[in-house]
Amino acid sequence: MDLNLAEKVAIVGGGSKGLGRACAEELAREGAKVVICSRTEADLQKTASEIRESTGADVFVYAGDLDKYETIQDLVSETVNHFGQLDILVANSGGPPLARAATADEETWNITVQRSLLFFARIARESIPHMRAQGGGRIINILSSTVFQPIDNLALSGAARMGVVAYSKSLSEELGPDNILVNNVCPGAILTDRMLGNTTARANAQGISVEDALEARGQEAVLNRIGRPDEFSGLVAFLASDRASYITGTTMLIDGGMVRSVL
Repeated sequence: MDLNLAEKVAIVGGGSKGLGRACAEELAREGAKVVICSRTEADLQKTASEIRESTGADVFVYAGDLDKYETIQDLVSETVNHFGQLDILVANSGGPPLARAATADEETWNITVQRSLLFFARIARESIPHMRAQGGGRIINILSSTVFQPIDNLALSGAARMGVVAYSKSLSEELGPDNILVNNVCPGAILTDRMLGNTTARANAQGISVEDALEARGQEAVLNRIGRPDEFSGLVAFLASDRASYITGTTMLIDGGMVRSVL
């Protein structure tokens, strides 16, 4: 299936590893020019080199802390200065700190709100004028299955990201006439460094091995296994494409059937 992404320009947050890297590589494979951003320059350069080698795509790197508004502003500005346009935003940031609902302190809440709520509003706001100039665009927010079902010790993840779901729905209504589509994608247990770190913390708390904790996590899905990043990135590329031209304001799960809710 040709997704018609050739010559499109995409920003991918957290693009040096995990789900961000998988999304960047998938978009690059479909012909998009990709900008990847994360904190560590060395990781970005290594990832960019590998993506260029495997796809032949044009990859631009921007090192910065996406918790900071000025980084977001500079990232979008540098993207447009370098490539001349912006068509696709894959809004992806580091997850909030591990915390329980009853005991999360002020600092943990502040980090969560900055990283897992305001980040999405800020980067969309900076990107929208450039998408309007192009006659349309795609905003795809990477959230979490905690939007649908709580996960132990990740209470703030669901709290903040539910705010993103409500914000995105309103944004999709405002931007529909501009042909800018807004959707959320929520991973379940996908094997990334972040997921491995959370599972390790859970294993330590339960006094079991990390291997046993990973196996138990996989068994929570009806497919009885943990997912791969490339099983996630295909949907993101589809939503970025012309093939998804009538999909907006939605929140989709990629969780192997882990969430049992019918809605």
